[in-house]
Amino acid sequence: MGIRCSRWVTMHGLALNVNTGLHYFDFIIPCGIQNKKVTSIQSELGHEINMGEVKEKMKHYFEEVFEIRLENKPVPVD
Repeated sequence: MGIRCSRWVTMHGLALNVNTGLHYFDFIIPCGIQNKKVTSIQSELGHEINMGEVKEKMKHYFEEVFEIRLENKPVPVD
């Protein structure tokens, strides 16, 4: 999770690496912290993770924490 404040404007974001190829991050210094690496759930647990299960859990807990109901909407195909 990242937060940025600049000129009285705040921005935020969330990245969750599930089954991500970590070689893409070889030249990134996460949050400017030297000697730290990016990781993934797959890397930490040692096996591939079911993406559908991750999506459902993220949705469930996001709704619970923020006391909202998210709706699934179809993504338009060009």
